[in-house]
Amino acid sequence: MNKKILALLTMAVLTLSSFTLQAKETKLVVAQNSDAKSLNPQVSNDIPTHRVNINIYDRLIEKDKDMNLVPGLAESWEQVDPLTLVLKIRKGVKFHNGDPLTVGDVVFSLKKATEAPSLMAYFGDLDKIEAVDENTVKITTKVPYGPLVNYLAHVGAGIMSEKAVTAGGNDYGQHPVGTGPFIFESWTSGDRIVLKANPDYYKGKPGVDSLTFRVIPEGTNRTIALETGEADIAYDIDPIDMDMVKSNPKLKVDQNSAMSMTYLGFNTQRAPFDKKEVRQAIAYATDVDSIISAVFLKAAKKANSPVSPNVFGYNKDAKLYTQNIAKAKELLAKAGYPNGFKARIWTNDKSVRKDTAVILQDQLKQIGIDVQIEILEWGSYLDRVAKGEHDMFILGWSSSADSDSAMYALFHSKNLGGAGNRTFYKNPKVDELLDKARESTVPEERIKYYKEIQDIIQEELPMFALVYPDEITGMQKNIEGFVFHPEGTHYLAPVTKK
Repeated sequence: MNKKILALLTMAVLTLSSFTLQAKETKLVVAQNSDAKSLNPQVSNDIPTHRVNINIYDRLIEKDKDMNLVPGLAESWEQVDPLTLVLKIRKGVKFHNGDPLTVGDVVFSLKKATEAPSLMAYFGDLDKIEAVDENTVKITTKVPYGPLVNYLAHVGAGIMSEKAVTAGGNDYGQHPVGTGPFIFESWTSGDRIVLKANPDYYKGKPGVDSLTFRVIPEGTNRTIALETGEADIAYDIDPIDMDMVKSNPKLKVDQNSAMSMTYLGFNTQRAPFDKKEVRQAIAYATDVDSIISAVFLKAAKKANSPVSPNVFGYNKDAKLYTQNIAKAKELLAKAGYPNGFKARIWTNDKSVRKDTAVILQDQLKQIGIDVQIEILEWGSYLDRVAKGEHDMFILGWSSSADSDSAMYALFHSKNLGGAGNRTFYKNPKVDELLDKARESTVPEERIKYYKEIQDIIQEELPMFALVYPDEITGMQKNIEGFVFHPEGTHYLAPVTKK
């Protein structure tokens, strides 16, 4: 009898312990406006995708919140000569499938990056990637390449398991295997991606047991998800909802100046946008201040360059367009369109972009341009713009701390389409200056090149930089450890829930 009672008591204790463990399980739900395009880090260079992948993969080099380069999977690195970078790979790191990280996986991942269209602007100048020994990798570039270490910290440079990529084939992006703080669990397309904590993470187990990215396209609905507790963190809170979040005692707001800009892009290979005067006319017809007031509620600054002010090489003296209807009409007439024309503006369903499109539509009527707005699903939007099917489009670009990342992909003619140059802009002088700036190791010389490029871009206007928006993140008051990253891709391993 005593044995039976003891057994029952033991079972009760074990059951209670199980319930206690389950009760302590912490789930972090993050709402963002679009789904990831792929969980292969090399497929798509967009923020919603990066925000997931930065938490699945590690990179050889990382960037801290102040944009300093710090060791990642590489414990150290050395530029041994202008063309050669040597990296020492960290020992004892495991992939999510239990396999150890090897230099073979590093070499494989970087070689794949040189072939990836979305990463061509960053890794196209790599010549050789070699394993020197079991924990050393050597990268040789075709030309001196100053920004290389910066790009090794790019989300697209996440290190993948060669075994998993080979086995997964074209479906690998649906079943990713990295070394990062969270392990892939499931993906319901258009709804959610579920990750679980990596218990073997080399930096220690993350602060929560699971991480779910919910797709909630409408900004107001993301705010409602916060208010109801459906989401713990919501990215890209619409400025119009910011006061609502601030006034809720259960919520808080994190507002920061980022390294991003919102722009109106033109298809420079399609009439009438192949004429500089037409593009300039549109800029002169636009009252950006009204967009800042009505759409961003002053949570943005007027742009005078595709480079944001807190990026190395920013040109504060680049041309700033202010509304001048008479000048706009004069330029349209000079281009051969005195009575205007019909055109389309494409955007995705991000609220501030849709609202910006509506204001542009209204303002361009003043110079005879009849604009039709088309809202596209995120993946389709990126694909079709990359193919050059558009007239005009509203999009954003987030760079790192160097002007190379702000302009090389956007304006170099070898990056047409999906690699970044969605305006299909071609200018041999700009190509030359971008290459010179990339190959130089003298900061003053690089700044000179970048400033000249910005002057050319603001004159030729393949894209019209509208604003530098603040990044607004809403979260529950019990969230701790969230660290804003200026690139807009947030590493969530330190986040905890009180």
